[in-house]
Amino acid sequence: MQAVLIVIHLLIAIALIFVIMLQRSEGGALGMGGGGSGLGGLFSPRGATNTLTRTTVILGILFFVTSMTLTLLSLGTRTTTAPLLIPGAPAGPAAPAAPGAPPTLPTLPGLPAAPGAPPAPAGIAPAPAAPVAPVPPAPAGVPPAAK
Repeated sequence: MQAVLIVIHLLIAIALIFVIMLQRSEGGALGMGGGGSGLGGLFSPRGATNTLTRTTVILGILFFVTSMTLTLLSLGTRTTTAPLLIPGAPAGPAAPAAPGAPPTLPTLPGLPAAPGAPPAPAGIAPAPAAPVAPVPPAPAGVPPAAK
């Protein structure tokens, strides 16, 4: 079903591009439609404009409908997963240690825990401290900054 709808959507998109390119624009553009044909009122400059405008509107509505239908069909095949999964972290929410204990925020491996939080599990080494760059001396004639 979805494959057939994708093919129909593609054909509508190609037809929509073709019809838009046929229309005469204010600046001239391709302007392939119209001209001095002898087919009466259907393809006179005014009749061609009306026909191409109606066709563009119909194809635009069909394009929108097929786009929405494809989106709704694809929503049914999606699986629900958490957007941010930390490797090694449990998949579900952790149960509190005691029923009356205050809630705590989870910590990432390698980051220091919040004060009062239980220590990190054994086997995980703490992250090394960032190296401190030496402060360059102040240029001559500039007083040192207040601390």
